[in-house]
Amino acid sequence: MRSIFAIAFALSAALMASASEPKQAPEDLVIEKTHVPEKCQMRTRKGDQVVMHYRGSLFDTGKQFDASRDRGNQPFEFTLGAGHVTKGWDEGATNMCIGEKRTLTIPSHKAFGDEGYPPVIPEKAALVFEIELLDITGRDNAHEEL
Repeated sequence: MRSIFAIAFALSAALMASASEPKQAPEDLVIEKTHVPEKCQMRTRKGDQVVMHYRGSLFDTGKQFDASRDRGNQPFEFTLGAGHVTKGWDEGATNMCIGEKRTLTIPSHKAFGDEGYPPVIPEKAALVFEIELLDITGRDNAHEEL
């Protein structure tokens, strides 16, 4: 009977220790495709004007720091590859189809780096962005099916 309690105590201690260890941020960009449409009208490429919804959170705590839907459900528009967003977001939003959703886990060196973006984003913070591509504008063949 004592051995059962000893094993249970050891397992509890191990679980508590692992729960208190900080999550290890990835060293490079991680792209998880969470929804891919059946038909792809076109894929994003550098120079495209893209229209997206997003939710940004801190990797280590999960605390949300920004979301387009919280801004009156107003999508965010930017030029892909022009440096209007973090390097990780530029890379992670490339080659997406309209209607596709992705989760980007962005290491600090592809986000806001050593400085962060005080007071919202701490120094050396890894970020998680849930993104959804709504449209690609400014291309003549913007809605040709692939």
